[in-house]
Amino acid sequence: MMSVESSGQCSGRRPPASSEIVRSRMSRQRRRDTQPELLVRRILHSRGIRYRVDGNPEADLRCKADILWRQLHMAVFIDGCFWHGCPDHATRPKANEQWWAHKLDGNIRRDRRMDAELAARGWKVLRFWEHEDPVAVADAICAQLVALRDGYR
Repeated sequence: MMSVESSGQCSGRRPPASSEIVRSRMSRQRRRDTQPELLVRRILHSRGIRYRVDGNPEADLRCKADILWRQLHMAVFIDGCFWHGCPDHATRPKANEQWWAHKLDGNIRRDRRMDAELAARGWKVLRFWEHEDPVAVADAICAQLVALRDGYR
């Protein structure tokens, strides 16, 4: 049973998985080093681009960028379609529907809030979907790196 706080929002307590298969699948979800991230990082590295991985852009923000350049103030996020609400591929679970809606909508709000906060602090934020072509993603990142480096000269 899901508890509801006085604000009408679902509590942070996670409901039990709807099945053992779902529990097993969700427990294997990675927070970092996902296949799309690894593919993009491998391409960047092969081009001689060096970067930080899973880094916090600002010490006082609760935010981890997938790929990061602190000196250039650029953060890259490669978002999973399910967790971040891809307009083309996102799905919503039917079991525990209210809890998942609250969780996934909260992820999207947090992403937009972090984008705005980082931009206000002078960061360039790039977001890509996990289904995007890794070569195209690496090309876009490299183009932005060139633009930022040219701006510092």
